[in-house]
Amino acid sequence: MKFIFDYLIKRFVKDYKNINSQDVRQSYGSLGGKVGIIINSSILIMELVIGLLLNSIAITADAFHNLTDALSSLVTIISFKLSNRPADDKHPFGYGRIEYLTALLFAGAILVVGVEFLRSSFLRILHPVSVPFNLISFVCMLCALPLQIFLNRFTNYIGNTINSSALKASALESFTDILVLSMVTLSLLITRFTTFPIDGYVGVVVSIFILHSGFELGKDTLDTIIGKAPEKEFVDELINSVLSYAPITGVHDLVIHNYGPGRYIASLHAEVPYNIPVMEIHDVIDKAEKEIGHRMNVYLSIHMDPIKTDNPETVKLREEVFEHIGKIEGVISIHDFRVVGDCDEKTLIFDAVLDKPYFAEAKEKEIKHRIEATITEMYPSYKSIINFDREFY
Repeated sequence: MKFIFDYLIKRFVKDYKNINSQDVRQSYGSLGGKVGIIINSSILIMELVIGLLLNSIAITADAFHNLTDALSSLVTIISFKLSNRPADDKHPFGYGRIEYLTALLFAGAILVVGVEFLRSSFLRILHPVSVPFNLISFVCMLCALPLQIFLNRFTNYIGNTINSSALKASALESFTDILVLSMVTLSLLITRFTTFPIDGYVGVVVSIFILHSGFELGKDTLDTIIGKAPEKEFVDELINSVLSYAPITGVHDLVIHNYGPGRYIASLHAEVPYNIPVMEIHDVIDKAEKEIGHRMNVYLSIHMDPIKTDNPETVKLREEVFEHIGKIEGVISIHDFRVVGDCDEKTLIFDAVLDKPYFAEAKEKEIKHRIEATITEMYPSYKSIINFDREFY
């Protein structure tokens, strides 16, 4: 099946290997949407005819479910096109978030359809109607399954290829369609061996699947619009990429904003030795911003944070302090470690980075108290000034 996928991509996506290009991403999204429209429309027509002929609420419900899927594929095409509009004076970061808004509107439409068919299914349970078994209809329903499986595999394949959350979500939804279609086909087969009015009950199950799909799509889209954290793989790649540039030794205060699928704006602090010429480190950081930004399709801004790396005492103290306070629950790392004062009258100044579940003020105070107690136990004559940082990703 991968051979067919690759053929379709090479045939309809120009410059298909350049997946960081927004135009290429749009072509991938358009191809996925068109394949979805063709397959879902074919199944829709087939199920609608069968459902009306057999007077089956379950089959008719799934037919309209495929109508929403076909519309979803159309929305995918439109949103990829609109989100690829260039930035302008009113929208300096582009229109990438349009894809999220259209997905949210479509989630509402799915919920409306689900509620309507849930109501119809309950009425069918209260007032059952006999659904006769028809061999031709059963075979047609059975033939629709490979089409749905193909759509699921293809959408997931291109979604992974361009790392599109929208296409991956569409693939997950099509997997639900496979389960629903299997249940509807099974219910049609059961009518051959029993007179029990199973049609309405299966219709309820199908409706629940529709409602679940709409709810999950809406929830995921809202999470993204509100400000969901980026994928861990993206964050790790960004941090490791920055650290690959010598003499950068550490990264902190990373903030990432999402302006649409594959469109990020990020800022961070890069720790560098204090005794390197400013112009030299500026060239390194400027190069990192441009190269990483181009490769990962992210607008990257790096702030230089000079630190002392040639003072053995400071290095030793930093390692000892983090070895102990790093064991405190909620503390991820420390940075900007400095030692002020002479002899035994010294003050340790540093920033501690907290994990997300510990952002509350009460937990912050508790952690600060534990850090101060730990430092006092280690160095009774030392004072400490602790600031807290949070990673916004």
